[in-house]
Amino acid sequence: MLENKDLVLDTILNKRSPEIRDNQARIDSGEILLFIQEFKKLLFPSIILHQRKLSDQYEHCFNLLSSILSKVNVDDVITSKFIANIPQLIDLLDKDIDAIYNGDPSSKSKAEIVLCYPGFGAIFGHRIAHILYKYDVPIIPRVINEFCHSKTGIDIHPGASIGEYFCIDHGTGVVIGETATIGNHVRIYHGVTLGVKNFLKDENNNLVKGYKRHPDVGNNVVIYANATIMGKIKIGDKSIIGANAVVTEDVPEGSVI
Repeated sequence: MLENKDLVLDTILNKRSPEIRDNQARIDSGEILLFIQEFKKLLFPSIILHQRKLSDQYEHCFNLLSSILSKVNVDDVITSKFIANIPQLIDLLDKDIDAIYNGDPSSKSKAEIVLCYPGFGAIFGHRIAHILYKYDVPIIPRVINEFCHSKTGIDIHPGASIGEYFCIDHGTGVVIGETATIGNHVRIYHGVTLGVKNFLKDENNNLVKGYKRHPDVGNNVVIYANATIMGKIKIGDKSIIGANAVVTEDVPEGSVI
């Protein structure tokens, strides 16, 4: 079993040596997961038990974040900027909780939503990841996204821009792409995709990146289960997209599809 050890190690070093020399490749995924868990405890101290004083929990969280960012060569300026976003983040999360609670007759309490609802878990992770994404932090936002994806079955790219009072009901199978935008008071159900209609390629047949390619969803929109909305199109305010619909063209305000 060990007779090829030297060959394997030499191959790894030869193939991976640029990455090994580059600190950006050294990600501690366990530390990132710990930060998400501890940060949730900080923001919801009356719901999630922790053993530290609130001030100590605060320092614990942001020591973790500083350590995480240092591994991708991002300095503490970004930690400070992240902290400055926390009042707005708390406000957004409270509104998301309200949207879920007021829209789901089976929800018994807001604590239940924070602890149990996969839709809120995915939104919580996304709102953290989106802040870091806006500050051009490499890799870390996607790692956060994938933790939430694996736990909830909901895949929201950190680049997606999502407004207030957002609700994902049930949630499994939801996919929201990088350049999608979602307005306020939007509710989506399981299996919904906000995706790409086609991919642009350059003259060398390589995929073009960094351009707008996902839908824009307006305010007060409901998108029912397994609907697929594709491409750089607009879903007008107060529209309803029915279950299993496939939408590839703009939807006027107030439409029912």
